[in-house]
Amino acid sequence: MNQRTQQDPMHGKTLKMILEELVSYYGWGELGIYVKIRCFNMNPSIKSSLAFLRKTPWARTKVEALYKEMLDEKNGKPKANNSPWPDVE
Repeated sequence: MNQRTQQDPMHGKTLKMILEELVSYYGWGELGIYVKIRCFNMNPSIKSSLAFLRKTPWARTKVEALYKEMLDEKNGKPKANNSPWPDVE
């Protein structure tokens, strides 16, 4: 196995596995906030979400990006602050 596949968090993961982990971690409600698609917000199910994500590349890209953020969060890496304003304490 080469170095690249060992470091790729998506290696060996199916879309179903990714979606199930996201639902387990965030729940449908929060997942629907992060990725605003109807199948996450109205009568959500793994089956309907997989069907939509498989035929909608932009949505799948957002789900995969959220999955990577979730892995970083689980591993204790700080979230990137993309806000134009600095944190105010």
